[in-house]
Amino acid sequence: MAQAATAIEQDVMVTVDGTPLKVSLARSLRRNKLKALLLVLPLFLFILVTFFIPIVDMLFRSVENQIVGTVLHRTVPLLAQWDERSGELPDETLFAALAEDFKEATAAKTSGRVGRRLNYEKPGFSGLFRKTGRKVKTIEPPYREAFIKIDKKWGDLDIWRLIKRESAAFTIAYYVSAMDLSYGDSNEIIRKDENNRIYLKLFWRTLWMSLFITFMCLVLAYPISYLLSTLSVATSNLLLILVLLPFWTSLLVRTSAWIALLQQEGIINDLLVWVGVVANDDRLQMIHNRTGTIVAMIHILLPFMVLPLYSVMKTIPPSYLRAARSLGANQFTAFVRVYMPNTVSGIGAGCILVFILAIGYYITPALVGGQSGTLISNFIAHHMSISLNWGLAAALGSILLAVVLVLYFVYDKIVGIDNMKLG
Repeated sequence: MAQAATAIEQDVMVTVDGTPLKVSLARSLRRNKLKALLLVLPLFLFILVTFFIPIVDMLFRSVENQIVGTVLHRTVPLLAQWDERSGELPDETLFAALAEDFKEATAAKTSGRVGRRLNYEKPGFSGLFRKTGRKVKTIEPPYREAFIKIDKKWGDLDIWRLIKRESAAFTIAYYVSAMDLSYGDSNEIIRKDENNRIYLKLFWRTLWMSLFITFMCLVLAYPISYLLSTLSVATSNLLLILVLLPFWTSLLVRTSAWIALLQQEGIINDLLVWVGVVANDDRLQMIHNRTGTIVAMIHILLPFMVLPLYSVMKTIPPSYLRAARSLGANQFTAFVRVYMPNTVSGIGAGCILVFILAIGYYITPALVGGQSGTLISNFIAHHMSISLNWGLAAALGSILLAVVLVLYFVYDKIVGIDNMKLG
């Protein structure tokens, strides 16, 4: 037995230092994996900080609603016990708690934040909280009558129903508003009036305009890319510089140039009047409308379609078409049935790039779009920077993200994401 064990030990391969070869290989593999991890770690951290964390923060802001419960921390628990269907105002105890919360919030300068949050749901709350905050220091029992004396709105049951509804830590109110819905008298979700429905219309407009811009970019970029791939290297490189030239020009400059070209007193209208296509007093309105947005965005996004198509077409051997024609196919049949299927990967990559960029554009529509060319991204930017309703902006952004993911899933099922290549 001892001789057998010794024989087995002698069969185990070892390194120079006596370490078993299997252990040494495993150790070397771990070192290589660690090196690879350290190499990709900066990129991973960059994507985490600039992509994943902002998306998670956006999703959280679209449902976050802690300000009411945090500031009115004495009132909210009592308000949860109040029967809003009774038709009676909350009792004196709740008003006394509200007075204490107001005094504390006024000293901390946080009452205005609650008023601003509730003002998103019903206009007038911001002024009500500011007015109450100025006078709450001198308030005395009975508190119910004192609050109603400060402002009669405190005697309105709808005010208390709204505060109770929005006192939870999380809310769907932002999504309700983003879908052109609202809350009724009994807190049921109903559709807004026809004149107040704007977001769904903007979502549909953004979707179809992005699809149309993507289609037009494909129609224009395909022959350009084919020409670049069939010319000599020197000529194609020269023409490719002209394709890339817009990348070297500021986006604002490019958009402003289209304003000079498309306006009623612009170059294009002057040319059309000069050749007699349109009358001088009947010039075309091509700016500050949907036409201006489409034209400017096609010009800006066209290189994103040309480059993927060109990189794929460059790899297709010319012998494919010659072989098809030698087998009896005419030039059109050979191009459609042999050449075009080999460019599907470039078409997919270009369409995905252009569509995702188009659906999120807001600078160009803001400058040349006017009322009919405004996209949903313009309203997201408005709520982020002007109205400061970050919750609604986050809800609109989340819905837009969901739409993109759904279309991406449909694209994967129909075309296949594996067929998308940049070269």
